[in-house]
Amino acid sequence: MKIGTKILILFLTLNFLTCKGIAQETETKKPTTEIDFSETEKNSIPKSIGIINDYGQIFTESQRSELSKILYDYDIETTRQIVVVTIDSIKPYNDIQKYATDLGQTWGVGTADKNNGLTIVVCNPCRQIGIATGTGTELILTDEICKKVIEEKIIPEFKNGEFYSGIKKGVIELIEKWK
Repeated sequence: MKIGTKILILFLTLNFLTCKGIAQETETKKPTTEIDFSETEKNSIPKSIGIINDYGQIFTESQRSELSKILYDYDIETTRQIVVVTIDSIKPYNDIQKYATDLGQTWGVGTADKNNGLTIVVCNPCRQIGIATGTGTELILTDEICKKVIEEKIIPEFKNGEFYSGIKKGVIELIEKWK
């Protein structure tokens, strides 16, 4: 990798980590004036460490780098932001979809004016995956599309123990459908 590319990735990573976004609503049917998290739920949302948050440690360093490049390039090209999170537990949550939504809102994934974020959360020990979309994103990437990507692209790879391959195929498919 050229030094210029490394500097660009470092700059983008630092820029991403210093940016503060505004929480996105993912449901337009039930607008609320504030997010009602219990203290326990607030404490269960980890701090963002970048566009790839591999808390579950299921990726190798080279896999994290490759996936980061795909996601950063897409963000630069479109201003659409995809964040991947792996975790070992969603407690106190029972629903990974709710966890993914709250995490995306807490971190401010996407741009505030376009609500164009996408948060993918994988809990390997829980054997669960959730994809949460911002209100601008869900106009194109509906729940049905996200569910189909999970079932047809991600889960078959996960069943073979190929977690990185599943996430990468899922991300590429979501990017294709988001055009």
